[in-house]
Amino acid sequence: MSSNEQERLFCYNGEVLVFRLSKGNFVDEGPTKTTVLHVRRMVFDRGTGVFVQKSTGFFSIKEEYSHLRIMGCDCVSDFRTGINLPYIMIQCIKKSNVFRYFLLFLHSTNKFEKRLSFSLHCELKDSIRVLNGPLVLWRHIQTFFYISSQTGKVVTMSIKFSSIEWAGEIENVGMVLLGRKRCNLSEEGCTPQPSKSDYATWNTQFCVYSLEREEVISDTYIIPPVYTSVITCVHVCATEIVNNRLRMSLIALTQKNQLISFQDGTPKSVCQLPFGDPCAVQLMDSGGGDLLFVISFRASDACAVWEKNFQVAAKWEKVSSVLIDDFLGTGTEQVLLLFKDPLNSDCLSSFKITDLDNLNYSSESLDYNEDDLFDGKENYLVVPPLERRLKVGLVSVQELQQHLLLKEKVISKSYKALMNLFQGKDDSTSSAEEECLATLCGEEENPVYTFDEKLSDNFQDSEQLVEKIWYRVIEDSLVVGVKTTSSLKVSLNHVTLSLSMDQAPNSSFLLIKCQSRVIKLSRKCSPVPGSVPYEIGSEVKKIKLSVDSEEEEEKEESVVFVQPSEKEYVQMITAVTSLSPLLAFGNFCCIVLLQIRERENGNRSATRYVQCGRIALSLEDLSSGKYLLTFPKKKPIEHMEDLFALLAAWQRACFQIISPSYALTSMKVWLLEHMECEVIKEFPEICFCKRPGSFYGTLFNWKQRTPFEGILIVYSRNQTVLFQCLHNLSSVLPINSFFKYLKLGSEDFLIGHLGLALEKELVILGSFSSALVKVESNLVQSCEASKEKTSGDVAALSDIEESIHAYRKELQREKKQKLGTNLKVSGALYREMTLKLAEVQLKSDLAAQKVTDL
Repeated sequence: MSSNEQERLFCYNGEVLVFRLSKGNFVDEGPTKTTVLHVRRMVFDRGTGVFVQKSTGFFSIKEEYSHLRIMGCDCVSDFRTGINLPYIMIQCIKKSNVFRYFLLFLHSTNKFEKRLSFSLHCELKDSIRVLNGPLVLWRHIQTFFYISSQTGKVVTMSIKFSSIEWAGEIENVGMVLLGRKRCNLSEEGCTPQPSKSDYATWNTQFCVYSLEREEVISDTYIIPPVYTSVITCVHVCATEIVNNRLRMSLIALTQKNQLISFQDGTPKSVCQLPFGDPCAVQLMDSGGGDLLFVISFRASDACAVWEKNFQVAAKWEKVSSVLIDDFLGTGTEQVLLLFKDPLNSDCLSSFKITDLDNLNYSSESLDYNEDDLFDGKENYLVVPPLERRLKVGLVSVQELQQHLLLKEKVISKSYKALMNLFQGKDDSTSSAEEECLATLCGEEENPVYTFDEKLSDNFQDSEQLVEKIWYRVIEDSLVVGVKTTSSLKVSLNHVTLSLSMDQAPNSSFLLIKCQSRVIKLSRKCSPVPGSVPYEIGSEVKKIKLSVDSEEEEEKEESVVFVQPSEKEYVQMITAVTSLSPLLAFGNFCCIVLLQIRERENGNRSATRYVQCGRIALSLEDLSSGKYLLTFPKKKPIEHMEDLFALLAAWQRACFQIISPSYALTSMKVWLLEHMECEVIKEFPEICFCKRPGSFYGTLFNWKQRTPFEGILIVYSRNQTVLFQCLHNLSSVLPINSFFKYLKLGSEDFLIGHLGLALEKELVILGSFSSALVKVESNLVQSCEASKEKTSGDVAALSDIEESIHAYRKELQREKKQKLGTNLKVSGALYREMTLKLAEVQLKSDLAAQKVTDL
């Protein structure tokens, strides 16, 4: 190699990469010339026994730099892709003694990419390291610096290292450095003091520093201080975090020509090396679990040490380079030794490849005949990879079998546990089985389908709550209903109906997406819609609309406009789902589940499940018209379930109709004559439309609250029918009358908002007296709790009405107490309190007005 050329080589994916920097101006040379960086990819040919060139590439350095020098080359990962790529780092000198450094990545297409470049006013010697990222780390004087391709800024390390022996990545920690702390005797904690033997054993000058956290994560259990002064090189083999403490397994080279193994700071094995002045150590996996440590020495020597017994396996002299990779393509690693050959400038002319077992290739043994190709050496190249591939295949098959068995066990166990939960059975699963279920293991058991066992405390017998179960098919919807008994003492907002597929025991449990509603109709006879006169002095009649909860499946509907004197009503919990996906099963069976949520002490919610029964449906049933909801044009609705099915399946819309100038007497005419409605005898508040065409089957619920205002709820099959009804209604309404669309549940929200405003008014009244400060604080807390409750869970209309009466009584009681109290406050404070009271009362009046408007 000529004087104007530099050459470096290393291995990557079984190839030897040879970098050569040529035709440039190097150190102490003459004028600047164009510099070209060449690369050759060399692979070993087992047939000829030599390295052959696979491909080449080059990179022209067009900048007018001088004094170019190759700083190093190896492989690091690119943070953008996480793939290891070869790199080469070059130093050059610009004008005014500015040193320029740039790092190039070599891609598989032999194209170079300038990944990182930076300038310094100092020259970097041999203390430079390139880490994953890439990240360049160096030392200048007594301070360490680094720069990464992500930030592009030079960062000064806060920790004071005298040297860095190892750098790498630890899982869940990131990039870490292992080095010696620079410790002055004047610094605190560095003055030698008497210590116990365990402190002298475990305390050390070595520490592990995290670059990301910028902190020392461990300074114990690394290397005992007695070895610190003689350590020359460290290689970390394994790391582990145990009880938030870092444990390390490492090997170290010493000035006494020893290789020592340390486990959590304790020396385990020692090997006396055959040569002096060791400088580097590499790990080699020769296959079959045999690991070797390959050590390089400064005097161009090398040796290998077995990891299992720490004995020297081989040694070599006059070695220029030691590379470890799978050069033969056998799936295991071999060591490539390059020897010095003064008669040949090719760096790969004199070499030896060996795995220290059966594979041995050397440039000195090229004189062989063709019969040598069929000796035992070729068997060693073919048989071991086949054995390893066979073992890997068997392990993969076993893992796949275990995985499939595990899935079957988990599905079976989960199915049984879930069915027991819904059915209310005592869980007879043993503690060991429960542990297996939690860890995705367990014994396979068939789920039990009988329901005659004793129910647990969280479940209630369906006979106590469920009176009847029914289902109907309306167009493309399946409506399932459950009629509950009067023993169901719970807010209807907390009751939902769910459907689940009843499949084979070993199949997965499948819940059916459905929309659940609660419908309650009064059976008390009331006059024909529109015929009830308005009484000025009567109690304000209330309408309870359904509340759209946060979940789509949980909705409640009530069309009880007049609170009946006798609690004689029918309540149904319904579930509506699409029928088409279920018909894909041909014959299917569904389990009907009733879910009830109740609040216990401390506002904690408890859930009860009631299995109502099963329903079955087939294509034959639909073809024969069974369960299909049809209405003869000359006959009224005969079955109560048909009405509830329509109320559940049809779309609902609520409107407030206001006529400022004329009474709404035309509503009765419109319903009975124009729309040809028929009043349902059992539930007279519902009108069934029998007008031919698309109107047929539409349901109306009209409640006239005053002579000039009322509420109309329309149940239609689609939006088009709704618009047709409204258009027809607008033609018969008085002049200047108008519609106002009401969102379902808005009145409950406004009533709760009114109650909250009244509570705040109580707080302001209580603040007039200094003796009621504690009462004020309690009322404020109750306001906030009421606010959360109002926004999170709207109670039933009857509960809200009782709360309003309670607030009114509380307000009157507080006023009486305040009148009898001697209140003395300053004028400024009184004006401030009066202003606050006026603001709160204004908000209360606005909330009351909104409720009245509804």
